[in-house]
Amino acid sequence: MTTVGVPAGWPATEEEARAVQDELRARVVLDEPGPPPGTGHVTGVDVAYDDDRDLVAAAAVVLDAATLEVVAEATAIGRISFPYVPGLLAFREIPTVRAALDALPCPPGLVVCDGYGLAHPRRFGLASHLGVLMDLPTIGVAKNPFTFTYDDPGPVRGSSAPLLAGTEEVGRALRTRDGVKPVFVSVGHRVSLDNALAHTLDLAPRYRLPETTRRADALCRRALQEASIRQAPTS
Repeated sequence: MTTVGVPAGWPATEEEARAVQDELRARVVLDEPGPPPGTGHVTGVDVAYDDDRDLVAAAAVVLDAATLEVVAEATAIGRISFPYVPGLLAFREIPTVRAALDALPCPPGLVVCDGYGLAHPRRFGLASHLGVLMDLPTIGVAKNPFTFTYDDPGPVRGSSAPLLAGTEEVGRALRTRDGVKPVFVSVGHRVSLDNALAHTLDLAPRYRLPETTRRADALCRRALQEASIRQAPTS
């Protein structure tokens, strides 16, 4: 497990964070298709918090895209690097997520974030932020539509409907299981929306959420529990 400090020069105020978003958003690449679904590596990242101990744990789990078998995994633990502000959550997560990705023994390939990319009030969620900083193809697969609207997709697996900010399409609501509520897919960086949907379906053969998210969620929770136990006072 890698231990992470708050990076030097990391934004400390909402104004500083929004200025960073404005600067980096201009570097998002939207005209690349990204890696073909079912090939190479695909990596899930996720975080868990212990606010009482000021801890955040991140996990990165690499899967073989064809078999969904685990290829490698890494975790990182650090201090929470930014206060909770809706729309600026990436600033709480990026340092530890990046450290977990850097600790992997192999290239991550496509990175799947448990959150948003373009489906973000400022069109620059965690998936976009991480993708730009690390120059990796990224997508966001979220559990809820945030502030956006959508028509319910058809009831069968693979059905989708535009996720809308007014009339602007910022992602898709995607049905990954028959009759189960959809997930919300958006482009992060260097991946097309059609490919993002195809990757998500490939990664969710049995459950609503992609295997990347399920594996990374379980691993970061274990890492946080271990770190919290180490910090607990002894009698």
